[in-house]
Amino acid sequence: MSLLKDLSQRFGEAFVAAGVDRSAGLVVPSQRPELAQYQCNGALGAAKRAGRSPRDLAQTVLDALTDREIYASLDIAGPGFINIVVTDDYLAARARAMEEGDRCGLDVPDPKRKVLVDYGGPNMSKSMHVGHLRASIIGESLKRLFRVAGHDVAGDIHMGDWGMPVGQLIIELERHQPDLPYFDADYAGPYPEDSPVTLDDLSEMYPVVVERCQNEPEEAERARQATFDLQNGRRGYLALWRHYHDVSVAEQKADFEDLGVEFDLWRGESTVHDRLAPLVDRLMNDDGLAFESDGAVVVQVGREDDKTEMPPLLLTRSDGSYLYSTTDLATLDQRIEEGYDLVLYVVDARQGLHFEQVFRAARLAGIAPDSVGLEHTMFGTVNSPDGTPFKTREGGVLRLADLMKIVTDAARARLDEAEIAQDYPDDERDRIARQVGLGALKFGDLSNHRTSNYIFDLDRFTSFEGKTGPYLQYGAVRIKSILRRAREAGLTPGPIVAPTVDQERGLILRLLLLPETIERAVDVRAPNVLTEYAYEVATDFNRFYEACHILREEDSIRQASWLSLVDLTLRVLTLLLDTLGIEVPERM
Repeated sequence: MSLLKDLSQRFGEAFVAAGVDRSAGLVVPSQRPELAQYQCNGALGAAKRAGRSPRDLAQTVLDALTDREIYASLDIAGPGFINIVVTDDYLAARARAMEEGDRCGLDVPDPKRKVLVDYGGPNMSKSMHVGHLRASIIGESLKRLFRVAGHDVAGDIHMGDWGMPVGQLIIELERHQPDLPYFDADYAGPYPEDSPVTLDDLSEMYPVVVERCQNEPEEAERARQATFDLQNGRRGYLALWRHYHDVSVAEQKADFEDLGVEFDLWRGESTVHDRLAPLVDRLMNDDGLAFESDGAVVVQVGREDDKTEMPPLLLTRSDGSYLYSTTDLATLDQRIEEGYDLVLYVVDARQGLHFEQVFRAARLAGIAPDSVGLEHTMFGTVNSPDGTPFKTREGGVLRLADLMKIVTDAARARLDEAEIAQDYPDDERDRIARQVGLGALKFGDLSNHRTSNYIFDLDRFTSFEGKTGPYLQYGAVRIKSILRRAREAGLTPGPIVAPTVDQERGLILRLLLLPETIERAVDVRAPNVLTEYAYEVATDFNRFYEACHILREEDSIRQASWLSLVDLTLRVLTLLLDTLGIEVPERM
């Protein structure tokens, strides 16, 4: 149990003794830290319901408190706020419990949820580019965040691998290599094991065929027919699809690995292909929810209280082919069957209407009961300094591999500028530069609220000063160095004792907020809560380190206590950075 939960429980019991609901006993960090460490504001709201004055109720609560020895001071301020300062012995006891546990004071959640985070989502046949960056970084962090909080979590890439883009690529390859056996409907032999194309080939073909389909109706019709034939099992097209799929996954796995993003599930729209026809049939014939409209099959998801018109969800086109709305609904059906009770879709904000339609259809069809959480965890865009979407100087979309090189080179320049790691072997310097560059990139993104657009500012992101990833990485490395030097001097950590210095006390107070910080980040689905807290931890540690000369301290008990506090700080900071997907180098 965290310190704040412990205090809230104690004050809740005192409110119950005063004849008021225990929820009024919520204790929070003080808004005026110069006056108190914590405060309880429940008397203000509860007094009105109880027909008493807030100050009178607050005094009754204070009189009912037990274990008064843990409080250094308790007083009533203003109209009935209760200011709380706990003793240094109590702080030390809470810090020891946090330090001795294997979860840094984090409770096991109740209830423990089974969570699916849907993120990444590149289309098959496309090289990873900057447009995939936010979904990947935010989704990975949210997956790790829920996992750190104690939930059962899986991340699913949900690749776009079964719709119209595949049909377009089929007709484009046929244009270039019409003699391949995949295009002969009468071919009965085995198909080649080696792919006729690379991912680079597909990436070059795709924009060309998309433009032609937009301008030439007969080409668009050919692509639709190819998509329909693929989805209805044409052998040659299925074999070609497998090649497209495999070359795409192989390269995208490498890109995601470079980015430090790991998926538990590598599923795509094709995974639920066999579920599509039965789902549509069920919605039409069993539930009567879906119906034909101009040859297409739709589900009406509008409501009487909608302030704007809500279009129906389209399940099939008039030619019988399926859409990604169909595969999304079938995928959700599968996820509910697998027992997930919270599904987060980490997808660009522009897809808001689509997810509202899918979620409504899922509720109406009974696919997703109200007990299952469905959330579009939307995010904004990465922009250039002029406010436009981030692109290359030539105006093209920046490939992820090129972006990784840019941030790594910038980090290496910063290391040289700060004369950091100058004497290290070249391979170690390269590794550190990549870790720092990637840390700068991720922290620069995640320090903004996910719904905000932000400016890609590489100079600011890679700075070793201020609220940046490199600043926090360097801070964590510095802490590792302190502990390493202590070990070399034969010093060992010991039990955390009551603080005697304001900076020491301030660091303990900050560290003890970890459980509530994790809970808040989970509740609002916002990794920027962690970036802010990580910066505060690092800042408070620096103040502590400047005031408390650990390795020169003559009091061995206090020195051992400080070493434990240093170790706890490193554990907390490392946990936070790892949750953000940021590695801490062993040294710099």
